[in-house]
Amino acid sequence: MAAPDFWDDNEKAQSIITELNGVKGIVDQYQALQQEEEDIQMMIELAEEEQDESLAAEIEQSVVLLHEKVGKFELQLMLSEPYDRYNAILELHPGAGGTESQDWGQMLYRMYTRWAEKRGFKVEVLDFLPGDEAGIKSVTLLIKGFNAYGYLKAEKGVHRLVRISPFDASGRRHTSFVSCDVVPEITEDAAVEIRTEDLKIDTYRASGAGGQHINTTDSAVRITHIPTGVVVTCQTERSQIKNRERAMTLLRSKLVELKIQEHEKQLAEIRGEQMDIAWGSQIRSYVFHPYSMVKDHRTQVETGNVGAVMDGDLDAFIEAYLRSRIQSNSEQ
Repeated sequence: MAAPDFWDDNEKAQSIITELNGVKGIVDQYQALQQEEEDIQMMIELAEEEQDESLAAEIEQSVVLLHEKVGKFELQLMLSEPYDRYNAILELHPGAGGTESQDWGQMLYRMYTRWAEKRGFKVEVLDFLPGDEAGIKSVTLLIKGFNAYGYLKAEKGVHRLVRISPFDASGRRHTSFVSCDVVPEITEDAAVEIRTEDLKIDTYRASGAGGQHINTTDSAVRITHIPTGVVVTCQTERSQIKNRERAMTLLRSKLVELKIQEHEKQLAEIRGEQMDIAWGSQIRSYVFHPYSMVKDHRTQVETGNVGAVMDGDLDAFIEAYLRSRIQSNSEQ
């Protein structure tokens, strides 16, 4: 950062500053935990010297809280896979079901936005396609923050909702599905080669809110990677050039993710695992009726506080999944 040309590339400079803040945050947390442990030790010594049993309850509570904090800190240190520290690109795609599923997509969009804001992460909308009556047909978010991908990779999969539909005049119970895809934001990666002749680039007029330019210029960009069939779109910038740059970042990120998936598939074949990636293989169910419950089917973690979860309280599910994944990797 002290280099005279540090700010020549503003985007790269911001990336380095984000990484620095992330590392500083880890060091600060470690020092704070160390201080708490010393404070508890002093309380124990004081209670023993004064023969003061009234401090026992306070000491016990402090130990429990410290134990929880150490657990979360330990998990953060375990996020050490190649792309964990990167920003995350999160996509939501409602399944069949029309307005009902599209409304569920909107609810998940709000949930992940709330989760990111609570962690101090920044959220940018890269692509947004509104539903015909309500909700969304699809949305692509860039969630910027240290270890954003490391945490959010736990959310990849199908999310299932069971509730009485507000769009059904008969008051019947409906089941809706939304798929969530998460990839690391890759701006540069030598492992992925993108050839110009492999790309089909289309421009079109952006839809939805965004100002007068939305209706007058072909600023939106759609890029198709012909060898893999991967399609990415971006329409949030006024400039077609900027939308194209962002779409290329999306494409590069998805191609890197394909390489990661291929590697994991090869490992799974070596281990003899059955990898079920069918649409019906939901990772989590959110039940609003006839009872309230959110349950993760991979870890069996569940809670009856649906409102808190929809407000972004996802840490229990994310931590349980990451711990199970870390444990599984350590056993191999």
